[in-house]
Amino acid sequence: MRKFGLIGYPLSHSFSQGFFTEKFLQENIMDAVYQNYPLEQIDAFKLLWAENPKLQGLNVTIPHKKTVIPFLDKPSSVVQAIQACNCIRKFEGVLYGYNTDVIGFEKSLLPFLKPMHTAALILGTGGAAAAVEWVLKKLAIPYQFVSRSGSIINTERATSISYAQLTPTIIAQHKLIINTSPLGMFPNEQQAPEIPYEAITTQHHLYDLIYNPAETLFLKNGAAKGASTQNGLAMLHIQAEESWKIWNAPTPLLQ
Repeated sequence: MRKFGLIGYPLSHSFSQGFFTEKFLQENIMDAVYQNYPLEQIDAFKLLWAENPKLQGLNVTIPHKKTVIPFLDKPSSVVQAIQACNCIRKFEGVLYGYNTDVIGFEKSLLPFLKPMHTAALILGTGGAAAAVEWVLKKLAIPYQFVSRSGSIINTERATSISYAQLTPTIIAQHKLIINTSPLGMFPNEQQAPEIPYEAITTQHHLYDLIYNPAETLFLKNGAAKGASTQNGLAMLHIQAEESWKIWNAPTPLLQ
């Protein structure tokens, strides 16, 4: 029996185990099982592989997307660039690291892009924000980070402004707004990024990487102004399928 799973902490509300369990049932995949492996500390990473010799692949979620990288034998060029890994494959004893968030975000965003979406705001500065940044650079869409402190981002490319510095003019200049922060996630559904929602128009598109609840307050506020909106569920499905493709390729894929 081939084993796959998810590491992170906590994992009580994880998407992946339910997704793959249902996938295996629907597609009659009888030789695989997917389990949660809650790791509070990344120090237990090597022991996990030693105790599970049939483990062939892992998804990685918070707080280990960055801390797992030193354990990888061959991180992909994307992982090295954005310093975030959410998918690992073990092949012939070698650990390969990937980031399928970038694929999930790009494929889910493209159907919503319109000619007026020529500049973006990225709300938040964590690992998910790095994946969003990678895609926006690939699509040649200029972007600006927004964070609580407005401090310098730990990359050579960008700084951020604070929410207090956001003005209606800045909102008007950035028709694509992506929330990568946890603000509004269950159970804190009454929270939302503090942006000038009064400046949102029908030309704006708001993307929230959160998928629970399906419509966050951030998205509700945007929809009330006529903006198009989307949550992170499609991105999750795409990145999960990409993980499965990586784990089942005849040889490790390049990224």
